[in-house]
Amino acid sequence: VSAATFCVFVYYMRASIRVAALSGLPVTYILTHDSVAVGEDGPTHQPVETISGLRVIPNLDVIRPADPEETAGAWMAAMQRADGPTALILTRQKVVTLNGIPVETRREGVLKGAYIARKEQGALKAIILASGSELELALKAAEKIGEGIRVVSMPSFCRFDAQPAEYKENVLPRAVRARVAVEAASVDGWWKYVGLDGAVVGMSGFGESAPGDVLFKHFGFTVDHVVDVAEGLLK
Repeated sequence: VSAATFCVFVYYMRASIRVAALSGLPVTYILTHDSVAVGEDGPTHQPVETISGLRVIPNLDVIRPADPEETAGAWMAAMQRADGPTALILTRQKVVTLNGIPVETRREGVLKGAYIARKEQGALKAIILASGSELELALKAAEKIGEGIRVVSMPSFCRFDAQPAEYKENVLPRAVRARVAVEAASVDGWWKYVGLDGAVVGMSGFGESAPGDVLFKHFGFTVDHVVDVAEGLLK
């Protein structure tokens, strides 16, 4: 659906999405224009809170993939699911194919909800979590910081929460409390993964009317800002 339609669609379709989740119907919703990067359309058309609003619906699997291979994994997840609906949250932005991560890792990682997209070098000091188009940003920030930084791609909260405790501990070790989440949408929902000692680079208000790249810089969705936030937690 278009940017203008995204918020309206979810607003009017929320009842039917909820009924599908309540009834365990294997419906697949495909939604696009997922963040404030839809800049020129203005704040009335930017779905700041819509993704977090979908994530809180019980039994609705909300998947926000980062690149074509994660999208393929998200489609596989939706087609394999028989006990409830899936919402695929796709971007309008140009995204790179993250070839530095094996194809199998990206596809299977989506099926598990989250996975290690960048393994730290040396002792693990901090974790940067991201979903969708912001995964590329997280990877670049980790590369700039250097050793000890892990990047976790988290396209689906629902799927990750359903994983065995051993897997979740392997991806997000509880001993590592320096965590930063990056998503160009509402910060709500990320706090249970970063904890009170962590930080979220996200939206706490509505967007603005400007080109997407200008808005990303204005709201802090830049490599340098993510680096500053992560390094601030390490001090």
